[in-house]
Amino acid sequence: MDIIVSGNDVMPEWNREKMVDGFEVVLGSSSAITACALASLGADVRFVSVVGDDDFGTFCTGELQRMGVNTEHVTRLPGIKTGVTLSLSTPADRGLLTYAGSIPLLTPDYIPETLLRQAEHLHFGSYYLQDGMRPHWLELFKKLRADGISTSFDTGWDVANQWDREGISALLAETELFIPSEDELLHIFAADRVASVLESMLPSVAGMVAVKQGSRGASLRESDGSVISAVPYVVTPVDTTGAGDCFNAGIIYGYLLGRRGEELLRFANACGALSTLGIGGTGSLPTVEAVLRLQAGNNR
Repeated sequence: MDIIVSGNDVMPEWNREKMVDGFEVVLGSSSAITACALASLGADVRFVSVVGDDDFGTFCTGELQRMGVNTEHVTRLPGIKTGVTLSLSTPADRGLLTYAGSIPLLTPDYIPETLLRQAEHLHFGSYYLQDGMRPHWLELFKKLRADGISTSFDTGWDVANQWDREGISALLAETELFIPSEDELLHIFAADRVASVLESMLPSVAGMVAVKQGSRGASLRESDGSVISAVPYVVTPVDTTGAGDCFNAGIIYGYLLGRRGEELLRFANACGALSTLGIGGTGSLPTVEAVLRLQAGNNR
């Protein structure tokens, strides 16, 4: 769940009360928002997850279904609370407070082998919060790659400030699309500039690395080592929650359709921009038609 408090000034002050402009309870989770955005773009999406046996778990599953995502493989765990993130959101940025709940409890046992055989692509988000899966992603990605199934992942922020460079580096050798934010990439590889990481600091990389850079757009390191950038689309944001997750969906969807290079990056940028026009990660999901309209009217 995402509980979003929004306004120009949402910073709490001890022993004081403050009024804010908005309050929403919406579907959260990096992977779930990406799944909904992929479904909105036209993909057939199956979601594998665990939720608590509570009202929030019911709500999350219902929202996924409402937005066209198959939830047959979402498991409710008795006696467990669903994870919750409190998002303090301004038009420029956001801060997050998360209660883990069911978030780290997904394990390989919940991923059906029959579903993997049907897949064309597998994506996951929140590498650092997925305690139950983190030791197993490398083995799973190796297997999928051997079976001709492409993969992608997004790290999210490491609340433990460890960043697991070794684990990320190993996974990059088996991944078609690595999609971190600029801050995440610079923490993982202990660098000051995105260009430094993309040009010389990455380990062996099987596929592409797409870096989300907010108001500066995005950069893409292609599989041959070349690096390109694309500026963002100009919009007036309402809420930036989920913009990176919708970017993820755009780059996955475009990649599966055969888009590459600047065309791929600009498609993903447009998906991210469109998502900022509503409250929450799914308040303004991208569609192919909306992307084309944005690109036609905003040729930056």
